[in-house]
Amino acid sequence: MQFRVFLLLFTFIIWFASCKQSEQTTNGLVSNTMESVTTKTSKTLPDWAKNANVYEVNIRQYTKEGTFNAFAEHLPRLKKMGVDILWLMPIFPISETKRKGPLGSYYAVSDFRKVNPEFGTLADVRALIKKIHALDMKIVLDWVPNHTGWDHTWIKEHPDYYVHDAKTDTIVHGRDRDDKITDWYDVAELNYDNKAMRKLMIEDMKYWIAEEDVDGYRLDCAHSVHLDFWDEATPELYKIKPIFLLPETNEPSFRNSGNFDLTYGWEWHHLMNDIAKGKKKASDLDKMFEEYAGKYKRGFTMQFTSNHDENSWNGSEIERMKDGYKAFAVLAATFDGMPLIYSGQEEPLIKRLEFFDKDEIKWGSFENAEMYRKLFDLKHRNKALWNGEYGGPLQKIDAANDHVYAFLRSKDGDKVVVMINLSDQPQNLKFSDENVEGAYSSLFGNSTVTLKSDMEMKLKPWEYIVLEAE
Repeated sequence: MQFRVFLLLFTFIIWFASCKQSEQTTNGLVSNTMESVTTKTSKTLPDWAKNANVYEVNIRQYTKEGTFNAFAEHLPRLKKMGVDILWLMPIFPISETKRKGPLGSYYAVSDFRKVNPEFGTLADVRALIKKIHALDMKIVLDWVPNHTGWDHTWIKEHPDYYVHDAKTDTIVHGRDRDDKITDWYDVAELNYDNKAMRKLMIEDMKYWIAEEDVDGYRLDCAHSVHLDFWDEATPELYKIKPIFLLPETNEPSFRNSGNFDLTYGWEWHHLMNDIAKGKKKASDLDKMFEEYAGKYKRGFTMQFTSNHDENSWNGSEIERMKDGYKAFAVLAATFDGMPLIYSGQEEPLIKRLEFFDKDEIKWGSFENAEMYRKLFDLKHRNKALWNGEYGGPLQKIDAANDHVYAFLRSKDGDKVVVMINLSDQPQNLKFSDENVEGAYSSLFGNSTVTLKSDMEMKLKPWEYIVLEAE
């Protein structure tokens, strides 16, 4: 009996000591609060997405023609830049009834199995998919599960598929995540209490994967759809082949449910905008880490400085982030999670694109293409920067400066150190950390850098340094 008590006491002491040790900061390296989020085993992420990035394609604005065939001419360039997953904004026919603007919103879909004739034909889509796959890239379609346009056949044939106003018994137009009425008058709200509608929605989603060989979906307004629908839908989709699903949400329940491996990094994005404006500091990222660790039990986030919504409604990354936009792009590509870039950011895209009308992207210099190529190439070859559990946890380096964000990521012998001045003023940093000692290749400096303990450095406004251990 005494031996059993002693054994239990000894086991408790060992467990308690290991817990305390994991809480401590070692050699100036701040404990990683995201580690508990990204070390859970993936159930859904396809193997080809483990070190991938996402590139959002706005077909309408991408070229003068605004067609699938015209966009296809850019595929070799995008492959050279290191793009992995092409997310095409909705390619489906757009309803004319209650249409916004001359051309309407991509998200007012009139048929989930047809193609917008302004962009081309189904044969053109099939040819595009083959070209993308031949270049060893993937294609995901933007799916709109929350609502349809007013010309969708379901409106007349199955009005019970839609949400009705209790007083007037008329179909209501689109609502936001809190079920509040919006100005989305060009779309009708689907009723997810209707089992028949759910079944047809799943069948339409399965069609593009099984019959047309797309590699997954970006799920528009995923947070506005009942979570139990995704419990029903995602297993059916994953059965067909390994696919990539990107839900437009930052709701912890979506990732924690196991249906999805990643969610939008809205908190990260808004914090970057605030840092760019001087409202927040780089050190505020630590608090965000703590909040992530408390909310998310698995998976990782998608980091971005722009997308179609941000560009059209809140401004381009240059409008929002000024001279710091490249520093934030580098942070997004090396931070914990998967990076996203939007059509034109490699140019760069300075203006806001019209959403309901033609507004062609003017290509010419591709000034930022080489920056993205280097970042994506590093992510492809260096395991430290891979996504989720496949990569190394982000370990904060205390730079003794609230305006500088410095961190180390390592995995299976690969190591990357990143130091970024997230301010418009020169900054000094000082760190004492034996974990970063060694020889490194500078990604953007084309030189070898040796890091030592007790180092002091000075960074120019918005300067970024990315180092890969040799």
